Amino acid sequence: MDKPRLLDQVRDRIRTLHYSIRTEQSYLGWIKRFILYNNKKHPADMGKLEIEAFLTHLAVKRKVSAGTQNQALNAILFLYRQVLNVDLPWLEDVVRAKKPNRLPVVLTVSEVSLVLASLEGVRGLVAQLLYGTGMRLMECIRLRIKDIDFERKEIFVRNGKGGKDRVTMLPEKVVYQLQAHLERVKVLHEGDLKNGRGCVYLPFALERKYPSACREWCWQYVFPSAKFSKDPRTGRESRYHIYSQSIQRAIKQALRDSGITKPASTHTLRHSFATHLLESGYDIRTVQELLGHKDVSTTMIYTHVLNKGGRGVKSPLDG
Repeated sequence: MDKPRLLDQVRDRIRTLHYSIRTEQSYLGWIKRFILYNNKKHPADMGKLEIEAFLTHLAVKRKVSAGTQNQALNAILFLYRQVLNVDLPWLEDVVRAKKPNRLPVVLTVSEVSLVLASLEGVRGLVAQLLYGTGMRLMECIRLRIKDIDFERKEIFVRNGKGGKDRVTMLPEKVVYQLQAHLERVKVLHEGDLKNGRGCVYLPFALERKYPSACREWCWQYVFPSAKFSKDPRTGRESRYHIYSQSIQRAIKQALRDSGITKPASTHTLRHSFATHLLESGYDIRTVQELLGHKDVSTTMIYTHVLNKGGRGVKSPLDG
């Protein structure tokens, strides 16, 4: 039997370790670029010099950010350690790019109100949840019906960044709108079932363990796509969740329509959520738990952007 191609080995290893589909696509892309940059030379025949030359090319010629450069390095290290089973001392000596310490962009309460008022329908509902719960965009659009508890006013965020689960609040303001939205989603799902479809993607081996679960209402996405698409892993055509790009584009347009000149993005709503909670006097440990930060030092960055001037100090110009 022929040995699988290198990229197929990488893909199999990533799926064995249950990495996300986005990580899989990212790592495969960087490993392919690394090999092509070195004239299709096999990674087993390369070493520290080739890796550093590639990283230098990304920084100098391609002018990528430190974060992107480190992402490429992580992909290459994964290839050597997890696929080629190479764990030589030189792997530890490869220099990582130093990421600049930047403060997050935060909108004021009035600016958030302007942005949310500029959005309607599903995109408006998603934006309200991003600001009202502190969820990341992918955490929000991957929500399943079973993750929302209307009685307890809670949202269960599963398999967030770092594979962690957490609970955040369900804002009272969106309850009626979200319930009305789910009624429409249920009608859509029932129509899919009548047409012989309605089977949603299930994580890990749940579909083999519970064959009928993929058609059950509780497992459906809260924000399903309007169209069917092929699952990149199974190849099966099903209704996936809405695409993140559609939300990102809508919020960017809302920022422009609101006349906001800050370099804000979808993630800015999460930053604003944290900052506004701290401004309201909530404990930083509580905010840390709601955001799902592993270390409170990550949450501490929001104390530097509180709406009280530099470090809360009153300017002498103001008397």
